[in-house]
Amino acid sequence: MKLGVITGSTRDGRKTPNQSKWIVKSANAIEGIEAEEIDLLDYPMPFFTEPVSPRYNPDRIIDPTAKKWLDKLEEFDAYIFVTPEYNHSVTGVLKNAIDYITWEVQRKPTAVVSHGAAGGARAATDLKEILSESRATVLNSGSRLAIASMSEKIDDQGNLSEEAKANPYGPQGSLESLLNELKWYNDALKPARAKIQAGL
Repeated sequence: MKLGVITGSTRDGRKTPNQSKWIVKSANAIEGIEAEEIDLLDYPMPFFTEPVSPRYNPDRIIDPTAKKWLDKLEEFDAYIFVTPEYNHSVTGVLKNAIDYITWEVQRKPTAVVSHGAAGGARAATDLKEILSESRATVLNSGSRLAIASMSEKIDDQGNLSEEAKANPYGPQGSLESLLNELKWYNDALKPARAKIQAGL
């Protein structure tokens, strides 16, 4: 399973990449998963202003950086969107990136990992709703991992603190359960997507 881990913050001093690196490291330690970070800082898209919904515009003229973002998304079988919480919701840059999406994530298993006040739980709830409109297969059970005081638990190399590791019900166990859930759904959905693409 090729897993894209989307870092949904671009602000100065951001800590979100720490969480993404931890996820990528943990995912790559599981047999059958190949994970890669997709950092929105590398895709500086303009504010979305297309006059028609991207899904229903046969004459779409897309910004080159947005096209690069969508082409990258299409490479993956599954996704984890990583977001902090800004004003009780997701970041503007992440919402803007999602607004460009057409069918790249359709029928692909998708989960949300967040951090911030209350672990970023309100942002995670909003993000799952937004992603469902992109036709992603947003997991419910075990699909949301919200971490409070994340910067104290994960360093800038993506290493979880020893104290957090010691908790058998802590973030590492929760993340591994989430990754295994994503893999299960991918194993079920990927053959079905292939049949659709083949016109079967």
